[in-house]
Amino acid sequence: MNGPTAEGRKRGAAKRAGNGPAAEGRKLSRSFGWLAFLGTLLVIAGVVGLIYTGVATLTSMLLFGWLLLIGGLVALAHAIESRGTNYFWLGVVVAALNLAAGVVVIRHPEGTAEALTMFAALLFLTGGVFRLVGSVVVRGPQMGWTLLQGAFGLLLGLLVLFDWPHSSLYVLGVFFSLALLFDGLGLIAIGIGGRRIVSMVSDRLDDRGGDRLGGRESGHGAGRGAERLDAPGPATDSPPKAPGDGRK
Repeated sequence: MNGPTAEGRKRGAAKRAGNGPAAEGRKLSRSFGWLAFLGTLLVIAGVVGLIYTGVATLTSMLLFGWLLLIGGLVALAHAIESRGTNYFWLGVVVAALNLAAGVVVIRHPEGTAEALTMFAALLFLTGGVFRLVGSVVVRGPQMGWTLLQGAFGLLLGLLVLFDWPHSSLYVLGVFFSLALLFDGLGLIAIGIGGRRIVSMVSDRLDDRGGDRLGGRESGHGAGRGAERLDAPGPATDSPPKAPGDGRK
């Protein structure tokens, strides 16, 4: 019975490769593709938010309120599970504060945006002043960059504060949109880079598999040739004649 042909061996190797590293590479490639797609959606949302900053501000406030509500519910469930311990009332208080803050933010998103904008302006002012004073006092090797960062933070805080409360309509929306935009660009870069790396690794694995298959086929061919060379010649029915049989 004849052994498997070269075509059959190739099909078997391809079938085994379909269940091995090649299949895992395809799964990873699809995962990185979905990551790049999510990054594209985030970039589109960030660009739209930069165009419609007022809508982005209200959206960010509503999302913030719902996150507080969900966090309060989770904290309350955790506190109920840990009743009888010393941390029960602390968990209840934290859950109640989160729930109350979430309700206030959802019911009054404009007022919440104004309060958070004022807090952001004061944060920029204090951060800029501390950077300026620290860079002048310390005089380190990065003094120039620290001075620039401090001046930028101080200027940004003054601009937001002088235009308050009108600045609350666009400041938080701009920050929220920029965060979406940069996060989306990062996800796109990770997705595209990951797909390239997976493709390179899969190509190298395919090349190694082809080299191994070719080596096995050449080894089988050499073995068959050796078998043919070592095989005895055709047997004859008559026994060998003695040297003196042909004489009279």
